[in-house]
Amino acid sequence: MKLISINVGLPRDVLWKDRVVTTGIFKTPVSGPVRVEKLNLEGDQQADLTVHGGLDKAVYVYPAEHYDYWRAELPEMELPWGMFGENFTVTGFSEDNTCIGDQFQIGSARFAVAQPRLPCYKLGVKFGRDDILKRFLQSGRLGFYFSVIEEGEVNAGDDVQLVQRNSAQISVSDIARLYVMRDDLADLRRRAAELEALPKSWRDYFLKQLSPS
Repeated sequence: MKLISINVGLPRDVLWKDRVVTTGIFKTPVSGPVRVEKLNLEGDQQADLTVHGGLDKAVYVYPAEHYDYWRAELPEMELPWGMFGENFTVTGFSEDNTCIGDQFQIGSARFAVAQPRLPCYKLGVKFGRDDILKRFLQSGRLGFYFSVIEEGEVNAGDDVQLVQRNSAQISVSDIARLYVMRDDLADLRRRAAELEALPKSWRDYFLKQLSPS
């Protein structure tokens, strides 16, 4: 597993459907070393902190392997690293084999997998098309967020080392599937509601679904 690109960007104003939108989704690759802090990377910011950023969304990670799928789906588009707004483009990961709470060492920083990424309309702004949100969600190729356990420095090309596997073994894909599907998954939903490594907002969401109406 390897970190192949570090992508950062500051919020900018863009015109979208006759209105100005401020977004931090435009990320470009940078050379290291890059400082990792609790809330983000050096040189990176989020525009709307009510839905992006924070302790449980400090670093957005996206598998490089997904780019082949999207290049086939969107052959007319250029798709450089960082196109999906990710901070880390990585190899050797998938949402199926990465579990909530898994811990990884990259450079001198340590991270934990916090939650899947759910797209907002600003992904449509980045791609210049509304249909990308539905296609992105249905693809299951969502990527995930790291929280930062230990601050440090990272470089593109660093190895990504799994240092601790969460014992609950609930994958990023499991959590995404619970969000999309609402039937025949009661046992998984119950386990997710009890998963301490998952942010409280997610646990409360699943707990509410389990409660009788």
